[in-house]
Amino acid sequence: MKIRTLGTTGRHVTELCIGTSALGSMPGTYGYSVDEAQALDTLRRVFQGPITFVDTANEYGADGASERLIGTVLRELGGVPEGFLIATKVDPDRYGDFSGRRVHASVAESRERLGMDRLPLVYLHDPERIPFEASMGPGGAVEALRKLQADGVIGHLGVAGGPIGLLRGYVATGVFEAVITHNRFTLLDRSAEPLLDDCAAAGVAVVNAAPFGSGLLAKGPGATDRYYYRPAPPQILEATKRIQAACERHGVPLAAAALQFSTREPRIASTIDGITRPERVDQMAELAEYPVPESLWQEISPAPREFWLS
Repeated sequence: MKIRTLGTTGRHVTELCIGTSALGSMPGTYGYSVDEAQALDTLRRVFQGPITFVDTANEYGADGASERLIGTVLRELGGVPEGFLIATKVDPDRYGDFSGRRVHASVAESRERLGMDRLPLVYLHDPERIPFEASMGPGGAVEALRKLQADGVIGHLGVAGGPIGLLRGYVATGVFEAVITHNRFTLLDRSAEPLLDDCAAAGVAVVNAAPFGSGLLAKGPGATDRYYYRPAPPQILEATKRIQAACERHGVPLAAAALQFSTREPRIASTIDGITRPERVDQMAELAEYPVPESLWQEISPAPREFWLS
Protein backbone atom coordinates (compact mmCIF):
# COMPACT_ATOMS: atom_id res chain seq x y z
CA MET A 1 0.00 0.00 0.00
CA LYS A 2 1.49 3.32 -1.07
CA ILE A 3 2.09 5.88 1.67
CA ARG A 4 1.41 9.59 1.15
CA THR A 5 2.13 12.72 3.17
CA LEU A 6 -1.00 14.29 4.63
CA GLY A 7 -0.34 17.89 3.67
CA THR A 8 1.59 19.82 6.31
CA THR A 9 0.32 17.74 9.25
CA GLY A 10 3.48 15.67 9.46
CA ARG A 11 1.33 12.55 9.32
CA HIS A 12 1.66 9.82 6.70
CA VAL A 13 -1.34 7.87 5.45
CA THR A 14 -2.11 5.04 3.08
CA GLU A 15 -3.34 6.05 -0.36
CA LEU A 16 -6.65 4.41 0.55
CA CYS A 17 -8.84 5.29 3.52
CA ILE A 18 -11.61 3.12 4.97
CA GLY A 19 -14.97 4.88 5.06
CA THR A 20 -17.24 3.70 7.86
CA SER A 21 -20.51 5.58 7.38
CA ALA A 22 -22.38 2.56 6.00
CA LEU A 23 -21.10 0.44 8.89
CA GLY A 24 -23.25 2.61 11.12
CA SER A 25 -26.24 1.30 9.14
CA MET A 26 -27.74 4.25 7.28
CA PRO A 27 -30.44 2.80 5.01
CA GLY A 28 -31.87 6.22 4.27
CA THR A 29 -28.60 7.16 2.58
CA TYR A 30 -27.41 3.88 1.11
CA GLY A 31 -30.61 1.95 0.57
CA TYR A 32 -29.60 -0.98 2.81
CA SER A 33 -28.93 -1.82 6.45
CA VAL A 34 -25.80 -3.39 7.93
CA ASP A 35 -26.00 -5.96 10.71
CA GLU A 36 -23.96 -5.00 13.79
CA ALA A 37 -22.14 -8.34 13.90
CA GLN A 38 -21.11 -7.91 10.27
CA ALA A 39 -19.95 -4.36 10.95
CA LEU A 40 -17.80 -5.52 13.87
CA ASP A 41 -16.24 -8.33 11.81
CA THR A 42 -15.47 -5.81 9.07
CA LEU A 43 -13.77 -3.45 11.51
CA ARG A 44 -11.74 -6.28 13.03
CA ARG A 45 -10.41 -7.02 9.56
CA VAL A 46 -9.73 -3.33 8.93
CA PHE A 47 -7.48 -3.07 11.97
CA GLN A 48 -5.37 -5.95 10.70
CA GLY A 49 -4.22 -3.70 7.81
CA PRO A 50 -2.94 -2.94 5.21
CA ILE A 51 -5.10 0.21 4.94
CA THR A 52 -4.27 2.24 8.05
CA PHE A 53 -6.37 5.38 7.56
CA VAL A 54 -9.95 5.19 8.90
CA ASP A 55 -12.67 7.82 8.51
CA THR A 56 -15.82 8.24 10.60
CA ALA A 57 -18.11 10.98 11.94
CA ASN A 58 -20.19 11.83 14.97
CA GLU A 59 -23.48 11.43 13.07
CA TYR A 60 -22.75 8.21 11.14
CA GLY A 61 -25.53 5.88 12.21
CA ALA A 62 -28.11 6.18 14.97
CA ASP A 63 -26.55 7.61 18.14
CA GLY A 64 -23.09 7.58 16.59
CA ALA A 65 -23.15 3.87 15.74
CA SER A 66 -20.08 4.00 13.50
CA GLU A 67 -17.89 5.56 16.19
CA ARG A 68 -19.34 3.26 18.84
CA LEU A 69 -18.52 0.14 16.83
CA ILE A 70 -15.01 1.38 16.08
CA GLY A 71 -14.56 2.03 19.80
CA THR A 72 -15.73 -1.49 20.61
CA VAL A 73 -13.05 -3.01 18.38
CA LEU A 74 -10.37 -0.62 19.62
CA ARG A 75 -11.11 -1.69 23.19
CA GLU A 76 -10.78 -5.32 22.13
CA LEU A 77 -7.36 -4.47 20.69
CA GLY A 78 -6.25 -2.42 23.69
CA GLY A 79 -6.19 0.84 21.77
CA VAL A 80 -5.44 2.18 18.31
CA PRO A 81 -2.99 -0.14 16.55
CA GLU A 82 0.41 1.35 15.78
CA GLY A 83 0.50 3.25 12.51
CA PHE A 84 -3.27 3.78 12.25
CA LEU A 85 -4.86 7.20 11.93
CA ILE A 86 -8.53 7.58 12.86
CA ALA A 87 -10.27 10.74 11.71
CA THR A 88 -13.73 11.85 12.79
CA LYS A 89 -16.00 14.84 12.24
CA VAL A 90 -18.07 17.23 14.33
CA ASP A 91 -21.78 17.46 13.51
CA PRO A 92 -24.81 19.46 14.62
CA ASP A 93 -27.28 17.99 17.07
CA ARG A 94 -30.69 16.66 16.08
CA TYR A 95 -32.16 20.16 16.38
CA GLY A 96 -29.67 21.70 13.95
CA ASP A 97 -27.48 23.45 16.52
CA PHE A 98 -23.97 23.75 15.07
CA SER A 99 -22.65 26.38 17.47
CA GLY A 100 -19.34 26.33 19.27
CA ARG A 101 -21.07 24.80 22.28
CA ARG A 102 -22.35 21.97 20.09
CA VAL A 103 -18.86 21.38 18.67
CA HIS A 104 -17.50 20.86 22.18
CA ALA A 105 -20.31 18.37 22.86
CA SER A 106 -19.76 16.58 19.54
CA VAL A 107 -16.06 16.11 20.30
CA ALA A 108 -16.82 14.85 23.81
CA GLU A 109 -19.27 12.30 22.40
CA SER A 110 -16.75 11.10 19.83
CA ARG A 111 -13.99 10.74 22.41
CA GLU A 112 -16.24 8.65 24.64
CA ARG A 113 -17.50 6.38 21.86
CA LEU A 114 -14.06 5.85 20.34
CA GLY A 115 -12.33 5.54 23.71
CA MET A 116 -9.71 8.09 22.65
CA ASP A 117 -8.62 10.97 24.89
CA ARG A 118 -7.09 12.83 21.95
CA LEU A 119 -8.54 12.91 18.45
CA PRO A 120 -5.70 13.22 15.91
CA LEU A 121 -7.78 14.65 13.04
CA VAL A 122 -11.23 16.23 13.26
CA TYR A 123 -13.20 17.72 10.37
CA LEU A 124 -15.92 20.33 10.39
CA HIS A 125 -18.59 18.24 8.69
CA ASP A 126 -20.88 19.52 5.94
CA PRO A 127 -20.58 23.20 6.90
CA GLU A 128 -23.12 24.02 4.18
CA ARG A 129 -25.65 23.44 6.96
CA ILE A 130 -24.78 26.78 8.59
CA PRO A 131 -23.82 30.24 7.27
CA PHE A 132 -20.08 30.69 6.72
CA GLU A 133 -20.07 33.85 8.85
CA ALA A 134 -21.72 32.07 11.78
CA SER A 135 -19.28 29.18 11.57
CA MET A 136 -16.22 31.44 11.46
CA GLY A 137 -17.51 34.11 13.88
CA PRO A 138 -17.25 34.50 17.67
CA GLY A 139 -18.79 31.56 19.49
CA GLY A 140 -18.91 29.61 16.23
CA ALA A 141 -17.86 26.10 15.28
CA VAL A 142 -14.39 27.01 14.02
CA GLU A 143 -13.50 29.02 17.12
CA ALA A 144 -14.45 26.00 19.21
CA LEU A 145 -12.37 23.66 17.08
CA ARG A 146 -9.35 25.93 17.41
CA LYS A 147 -9.80 26.07 21.19
CA LEU A 148 -9.95 22.28 21.39
CA GLN A 149 -6.82 22.10 19.26
CA ALA A 150 -5.02 24.60 21.48
CA ASP A 151 -6.01 22.52 24.51
CA GLY A 152 -4.52 19.39 22.91
CA VAL A 153 -7.83 17.57 22.57
CA ILE A 154 -7.62 17.72 18.76
CA GLY A 155 -4.45 17.28 16.76
CA HIS A 156 -5.25 18.59 13.27
CA LEU A 157 -8.26 20.39 11.82
CA GLY A 158 -10.02 19.63 8.56
CA VAL A 159 -13.20 20.54 6.73
CA ALA A 160 -15.39 18.03 4.88
CA GLY A 161 -18.29 18.92 2.64
CA GLY A 162 -19.95 19.13 -0.72
CA PRO A 163 -20.12 22.56 -2.41
CA ILE A 164 -16.72 23.30 -3.90
CA GLY A 165 -16.99 27.07 -3.64
CA LEU A 166 -17.73 26.84 0.08
CA LEU A 167 -14.83 24.47 0.71
CA ARG A 168 -12.51 26.83 -1.15
CA GLY A 169 -13.64 29.59 1.17
CA TYR A 170 -12.79 27.53 4.23
CA VAL A 171 -9.40 26.56 2.80
CA ALA A 172 -8.66 30.24 2.16
CA THR A 173 -8.98 31.00 5.90
CA GLY A 174 -5.70 29.17 6.54
CA VAL A 175 -7.22 27.36 9.53
CA PHE A 176 -7.54 23.89 8.04
CA GLU A 177 -4.84 21.35 7.21
CA ALA A 178 -7.02 18.82 5.37
CA VAL A 179 -10.19 18.83 3.29
CA ILE A 180 -12.55 16.05 2.25
CA THR A 181 -14.42 16.44 -1.02
CA HIS A 182 -16.95 13.81 -2.07
CA ASN A 183 -18.51 12.78 -5.37
CA ARG A 184 -16.83 15.67 -7.18
CA PHE A 185 -13.63 14.12 -8.47
CA THR A 186 -14.64 10.94 -10.28
CA LEU A 187 -14.76 9.50 -13.77
CA LEU A 188 -18.06 11.36 -14.15
CA ASP A 189 -17.33 14.62 -12.35
CA ARG A 190 -14.31 16.93 -12.19
CA SER A 191 -15.86 19.92 -10.44
CA ALA A 192 -13.37 19.66 -7.54
CA GLU A 193 -10.48 20.74 -9.79
CA PRO A 194 -10.35 24.35 -8.47
CA LEU A 195 -10.34 23.07 -4.88
CA LEU A 196 -7.51 20.66 -5.65
CA ASP A 197 -5.51 23.53 -7.11
CA ASP A 198 -6.12 25.74 -4.07
CA CYS A 199 -5.10 22.98 -1.68
CA ALA A 200 -1.95 22.15 -3.62
CA ALA A 201 -0.89 25.79 -3.48
CA ALA A 202 -1.61 26.07 0.25
CA GLY A 203 -0.19 22.71 1.32
CA VAL A 204 -3.61 21.48 2.45
CA ALA A 205 -4.18 17.74 2.16
CA VAL A 206 -7.05 16.58 -0.06
CA VAL A 207 -8.88 13.39 0.86
CA ASN A 208 -11.22 12.34 -1.94
CA ALA A 209 -14.36 10.45 -0.97
CA ALA A 210 -16.88 8.47 -3.00
CA PRO A 211 -14.78 7.64 -6.08
CA PHE A 212 -17.51 5.17 -7.08
CA GLY A 213 -20.29 7.75 -6.93
CA SER A 214 -22.33 5.70 -4.44
CA GLY A 215 -21.73 2.46 -6.34
CA LEU A 216 -22.50 3.16 -9.98
CA LEU A 217 -18.81 3.41 -10.93
CA ALA A 218 -18.02 0.23 -9.02
CA LYS A 219 -20.74 -2.08 -10.30
CA GLY A 220 -21.91 -0.46 -13.52
CA PRO A 221 -25.45 0.39 -14.67
CA GLY A 222 -26.32 -3.27 -15.12
CA ALA A 223 -26.09 -3.81 -11.37
CA THR A 224 -27.20 -0.51 -9.85
CA ASP A 225 -28.69 2.81 -10.85
CA ARG A 226 -27.61 4.72 -7.72
CA TYR A 227 -25.36 7.72 -8.20
CA TYR A 228 -24.65 10.35 -5.56
CA TYR A 229 -26.97 8.54 -3.11
CA ARG A 230 -30.02 8.66 -5.40
CA PRO A 231 -31.29 7.14 -8.66
CA ALA A 232 -29.07 8.28 -11.54
CA PRO A 233 -30.51 10.33 -14.40
CA PRO A 234 -30.38 8.74 -17.89
CA GLN A 235 -27.39 10.79 -19.09
CA ILE A 236 -25.30 9.58 -16.14
CA LEU A 237 -26.21 5.97 -16.87
CA GLU A 238 -25.32 6.37 -20.55
CA ALA A 239 -21.97 7.99 -19.73
CA THR A 240 -21.16 5.18 -17.32
CA LYS A 241 -22.01 2.58 -19.95
CA ARG A 242 -19.54 4.23 -22.34
CA ILE A 243 -16.81 4.26 -19.69
CA GLN A 244 -17.52 0.65 -18.75
CA ALA A 245 -17.34 -0.41 -22.41
CA ALA A 246 -13.95 1.29 -22.74
CA CYS A 247 -12.72 -0.50 -19.62
CA GLU A 248 -13.87 -3.84 -21.01
CA ARG A 249 -12.01 -3.22 -24.28
CA HIS A 250 -8.83 -2.68 -22.26
CA GLY A 251 -9.46 -5.61 -19.91
CA VAL A 252 -9.79 -3.42 -16.83
CA PRO A 253 -12.58 -3.66 -14.22
CA LEU A 254 -14.65 -0.50 -14.04
CA ALA A 255 -14.06 -0.34 -10.28
CA ALA A 256 -10.28 -0.39 -10.74
CA ALA A 257 -10.40 2.52 -13.17
CA ALA A 258 -12.74 4.48 -10.91
CA LEU A 259 -10.58 3.98 -7.84
CA GLN A 260 -7.27 4.64 -9.58
CA PHE A 261 -8.60 7.77 -11.26
CA SER A 262 -8.41 9.20 -7.75
CA THR A 263 -5.31 7.45 -6.40
CA ARG A 264 -3.18 8.40 -9.42
CA GLU A 265 -3.92 12.11 -8.90
CA PRO A 266 -0.87 13.70 -7.19
CA ARG A 267 -2.97 16.43 -5.56
CA ILE A 268 -4.92 13.81 -3.59
CA ALA A 269 -3.35 12.38 -0.44
CA SER A 270 -5.85 9.56 0.14
CA THR A 271 -9.08 8.19 -1.30
CA ILE A 272 -12.00 7.10 0.89
CA ASP A 273 -14.00 4.02 -0.01
CA GLY A 274 -16.78 2.91 2.29
CA ILE A 275 -16.99 -0.81 3.01
CA THR A 276 -19.42 -3.12 4.80
CA ARG A 277 -17.78 -6.55 4.53
CA PRO A 278 -14.39 -7.90 5.69
CA GLU A 279 -13.41 -9.12 2.22
CA ARG A 280 -13.69 -5.62 0.83
CA VAL A 281 -10.40 -4.67 2.49
CA ASP A 282 -8.41 -7.01 0.27
CA GLN A 283 -10.57 -6.18 -2.75
CA MET A 284 -9.81 -2.48 -2.34
CA ALA A 285 -6.09 -3.15 -2.19
CA GLU A 286 -6.29 -5.33 -5.31
CA LEU A 287 -8.23 -2.71 -7.26
CA ALA A 288 -5.65 -0.08 -6.33
CA GLU A 289 -2.89 -2.20 -7.86
CA TYR A 290 -4.70 -3.53 -10.93
CA PRO A 291 -2.70 -2.73 -14.11
CA VAL A 292 -4.39 0.06 -16.07
CA PRO A 293 -2.85 1.02 -19.45
CA GLU A 294 -2.28 4.68 -20.24
CA SER A 295 -4.37 4.27 -23.37
CA LEU A 296 -7.46 3.73 -21.22
CA TRP A 297 -6.86 6.94 -19.28
CA GLN A 298 -6.56 8.84 -22.52
CA GLU A 299 -9.88 7.43 -23.67
CA ILE A 300 -11.94 7.99 -20.54
CA SER A 301 -10.42 11.06 -18.92
CA PRO A 302 -12.57 13.81 -20.51
CA ALA A 303 -15.73 14.45 -18.47
CA PRO A 304 -18.76 16.22 -19.93
CA ARG A 305 -19.39 19.46 -18.06
CA GLU A 306 -23.14 18.83 -17.81
CA PHE A 307 -22.49 15.98 -15.38
CA TRP A 308 -20.70 18.17 -12.87
CA LEU A 309 -22.45 18.64 -9.54
CA SER A 310 -20.91 22.07 -8.65
